[in-house]
Amino acid sequence: MKKNRLEAFSDGVLAIVITIMVLELKVPHEARLEALWPIFPVFLSYVLSFVYVGIYWNNHHHLFQVAKRVSAGVLWTNMHLLFWLTLFPFCTAWLGENHWMPMPAAVYGFVLLMAAIAYALLQRAILANEGKQSLLGQALGSDWKGKLSPVFYLIAIPLCFWNPWVSMSLYTLVALMWVIPDRRIERVLDLHEAEARLRDGE
Repeated sequence: MKKNRLEAFSDGVLAIVITIMVLELKVPHEARLEALWPIFPVFLSYVLSFVYVGIYWNNHHHLFQVAKRVSAGVLWTNMHLLFWLTLFPFCTAWLGENHWMPMPAAVYGFVLLMAAIAYALLQRAILANEGKQSLLGQALGSDWKGKLSPVFYLIAIPLCFWNPWVSMSLYTLVALMWVIPDRRIERVLDLHEAEARLRDGE
């Protein structure tokens, strides 16, 4: 099966997720700067979730640049990932409205953990479909970010009941780790295109 519809559907879902999240930012009734202070925790939660959605969209885009086709397994693992990502608006709103209290912070971390696991399963499904010698297999390498992220989430979730701010710092650290450009897939694609041009020249 071709991948166009899967990419278009996923892009649409993520666009809706971001739209729902921003609608949770309620406009203050007063026209004073101080009126923004009560919604500041909601805004911080929105910023963090927006960054996470952006990271998933970016990585999803790169992932399907190297995938040549999709199977039923890939379709369902992609839906599994989208399920957890669609819970971001709810968790973000709950976290912000309750000023990062322990239970909302722990649930937020759980959803981040499940989204990370779902993304790893999607990668595995594509690899199973295309083989370890595929472009994705060449690009992944050790995938230390993908392995380290769930570890940080597993540490952060129980810490929420001791100090939610420490947990939120760990969630932010993981986001910053992924915001740093990861050019593994781009490098493999550049090399593949260069080799193709050389073959065509011959």
